[in-house]
Amino acid sequence: MKVAGSFSRKLLGGVLLMCAIALAQTIAPAKKKTTSSRAATPRSTRKSKKSGKTARGWRHRGQQKIDAERTRQIQEALIREHYFSGEPTGKWNDATQNALRRYQAANGWQNKTVPDSRALIKLGLGPSHDHLLNPESAMTTAPQAVNTSASRPADPGKNPHQ
Repeated sequence: MKVAGSFSRKLLGGVLLMCAIALAQTIAPAKKKTTSSRAATPRSTRKSKKSGKTARGWRHRGQQKIDAERTRQIQEALIREHYFSGEPTGKWNDATQNALRRYQAANGWQNKTVPDSRALIKLGLGPSHDHLLNPESAMTTAPQAVNTSASRPADPGKNPHQ
């Protein structure tokens, strides 16, 4: 009898569980499948989250054009290096771009995108270090490797781990 009592309690528990699940489904019906907001949005206004693209094209990030003062600095440097002739106008025009392309090509750099950062640095127009607290001791270039083993001659009879 003890076995039958245990079995009947398990059966009753299972039936109660199934009734509870059925009751819960009738009280809170399953969500209807609706069209997502993405499908309801017209394709022309939809934006891609990953690529930063819009339906109208790429978003332009960063500096879009060179301002007049920077252009004047570049033109003055190109005049000094004999790649540009005339007076610095401060206008980023074809003559300025062609002069900078010739300068970059003469140094063995790419000449499709102007200005190239290496060209600006070589022209003396690189980054300003005025914001640094100690510009003379700041690491503005790559550190050089120091060979510490060359400073001490090795003693072949001595174990270095002792």
